[in-house]
Amino acid sequence: MNQTVPSKTRSPIIRNWLIGVVLILLFIWSLSGLKFEGFQEYGSTVMKSIWDGFTHPDWGYVYMPEGEDLLRGLLETLTISILGTFISAFLCIPFAFWASANMSRLQVISGSGKFVLTVIRVFPEIIMAILFIVAVGPGAFAGVLALGVHSIGMLAKLYSETIEAVDDGPREALQACGASKLQVLRFAVLPQVIPQFISYALYRFEINIRSATVLGLVGAGGIGTPLIFALQTRNWSRVGVILLGIVVLVIIIDLISGWLRRRII
Repeated sequence: MNQTVPSKTRSPIIRNWLIGVVLILLFIWSLSGLKFEGFQEYGSTVMKSIWDGFTHPDWGYVYMPEGEDLLRGLLETLTISILGTFISAFLCIPFAFWASANMSRLQVISGSGKFVLTVIRVFPEIIMAILFIVAVGPGAFAGVLALGVHSIGMLAKLYSETIEAVDDGPREALQACGASKLQVLRFAVLPQVIPQFISYALYRFEINIRSATVLGLVGAGGIGTPLIFALQTRNWSRVGVILLGIVVLVIIIDLISGWLRRRII
């Protein structure tokens, strides 16, 4: 006996197939835009030099009493990340409440807040670093400003989503008792969102550690500055020890941040 597939079951199957076909077509279209012209003749020689430098790091660069070294560069990178995260974690809170739909009666208010945060997130950290270098000069301060401003857009978005997901019961109870907006915010909203705020700030700090290593490539301080100099002079042994130091720093920060997040949440 022939059995027909119900229309309700057939529709999701057709939709999934259409989505799959569209994704495959997009993948093929993106590949068509790549132009691979093969490896250069001296590519193998360069790769061998890079490999030799990575396997024989310049351990003397780890600490140099008379000048800049790996430890000072990593410490400056860590400082830039801490200050940038600290600034954004506090400055983004007003933006988060501005963009939260449940904190205002008019949708246009929260919509304008979300639009502002989207505009802030459009510009990557390295573009902001270049702009701040022009404004305040090269150095770590430009890196702190670049990370801080960019992190405001991302943290405020995460914070606003956390605020929109709060339980409305405590807030409605306080409002029914005649509590002011400030009291409702202090006793009903903040206790629910602060643990998640801290968790997001720690997660953003991990991202800023990686971003701070790149900002030095454009002159915004940190370990990226000696890294770009080593790359330009083809000092692969120094490049190797710098990358090794970055890996160790990122692993340590990830472990500490993960432990703190588990204790908070």
